[in-house]
Amino acid sequence: MPLISLVRFLTTLLSLAILATAAYLLWRWYDGTDVRDAEGVVHNVREGWPLWLGLALVAFSFLGKFLMLPLLARPDREPLPVDHGAGKQVQGPSGATLYVDSAGPADGPPVILTHGWSLDSTVWGYARRSLGQRFRLILWDLPGLGRSQPTPGNAIDLERFAADLRTVLAEAGGRPAVLVGHSIGGMTIQTLARNHPELFGREVIGVVLVNTTYTNPLRTMILPRLMQALRRPLIEPLMYLTILLHPLAWLSNWQSYLSGTSHLANRIAFGPHVTRAQLDHVTLLATRNPPAQVSRGNLAMFRWDATGALANVGVPVLVLAGSKDIVTKPEASRDIAATSPRARLQVIDDANHMGFFERADVYNQAIAEFVESVQPNPTQQALDGQQAADGRVADPAVTRIIPSA
Repeated sequence: MPLISLVRFLTTLLSLAILATAAYLLWRWYDGTDVRDAEGVVHNVREGWPLWLGLALVAFSFLGKFLMLPLLARPDREPLPVDHGAGKQVQGPSGATLYVDSAGPADGPPVILTHGWSLDSTVWGYARRSLGQRFRLILWDLPGLGRSQPTPGNAIDLERFAADLRTVLAEAGGRPAVLVGHSIGGMTIQTLARNHPELFGREVIGVVLVNTTYTNPLRTMILPRLMQALRRPLIEPLMYLTILLHPLAWLSNWQSYLSGTSHLANRIAFGPHVTRAQLDHVTLLATRNPPAQVSRGNLAMFRWDATGALANVGVPVLVLAGSKDIVTKPEASRDIAATSPRARLQVIDDANHMGFFERADVYNQAIAEFVESVQPNPTQQALDGQQAADGRVADPAVTRIIPSA
């Protein structure tokens, strides 16, 4: 999203400044200092402190993430499930080659997961492990990210993403599916609803929007007036500069990742529960994905609006929001829910923009309950009935419900 990209640009400059300072200090040590003695003879003297400080800054520039991660996140309690599966390539109508993967029982209710910007489908690792036991999950990488190839000419807009999502929808095999989208994934779903409302109720039986917005995200993040004022004189030129200097920007991003300063930028999208592996994985994805592609996507979001797109779709909608989301504030989720007659808003406490990843247990339980309510799974119902007979009851999610009206 634009906010994280902007902060990351600043931390990348900081990382380059540290590396430049290290180079200056090492050059100063090598060049030495001319000192004239009492007899007027000039001697070249090398002081030790520029050498040691320069070496320390070089070490930080390429190994700093191992220092930053313990300062920014909690220790990991378990391995992070973030591997791509054995998916396939599908040709999208936009011309992009889409990576599509699936998990879970073949006869389970289909659930299509669309990730947020600058990420890829591996961020659904917790959902794959949890929801994949009950539902047929269909995961895909947005064009130009992860294992998907971009459209010819690198053209990006939400209409193309929505058309690609319609292609992925065909992977449900004719069964009605639940669409789940985080951030730009939720924006893509709303674009599909705006452009093709006839699909909803026929091929789409329910929608889950996770920490997303309904319009230009500069209007629904923190400091919206300032962000919109900076859009044309600062933010958009930075995006175009990144596209123009793409190879240099990519190298700079990797150096910032190694120094750990990019972790500082991505940390603003998490709440208090983030672990080191979670923060590192999201930062790695934002580094590995092409910065020019990320910038093009940010520019496309500035021109996007789908206000009221869900007003006439006629299917149940669950809107999940993080109470501490600064990238797409909870007010945006409230506005989305207010426009749909069958929407319910659920706010997750202590969750920021990446809350679905950081607090996956809570988000996944909410998604599972919603999918079961719109498309019951007979196998799971029998299992739940047996658990109830045995006196085993799942722990309630730590959430609070806010009416959409």
